[in-house]
Amino acid sequence: MIVATKPNQQYQQSTWINATWEAGQSRFINLEQWRSPDLVSEISDTTLAIDLDEKKRLYAELGISEYWVIDIRAARVFAFQLEESGTYQQCETSKVLPNLAIALLEQTMAILETKTNTEAAIWFSQQL
Repeated sequence: MIVATKPNQQYQQSTWINATWEAGQSRFINLEQWRSPDLVSEISDTTLAIDLDEKKRLYAELGISEYWVIDIRAARVFAFQLEESGTYQQCETSKVLPNLAIALLEQTMAILETKTNTEAAIWFSQQL
């Protein structure tokens, strides 16, 4: 679990952040010291409603430019981009990963139902 903090606020997120810690080291990320990530994704199995409501509002408040919810049960991806108003708008193409069509992610998920991870990854990379 990662805890991100801003002045007078504390958020607990089940978010993977590309960071490493020494054993016993605090897993707090001070967002006044480190910039917020450009893209956060949640892998949803049983948490879809929370990911599309509470976490979506949380990430918007933290200023995350793009937020994806990957619904593994229905093999679909909900992608949102942060508007100037501070709210998310659903999108079909990523701005953080320029011109990546969200539909391509869903197609890759569909391939995973019948092919191996390696085969799906090769197919995905050939589409880029």
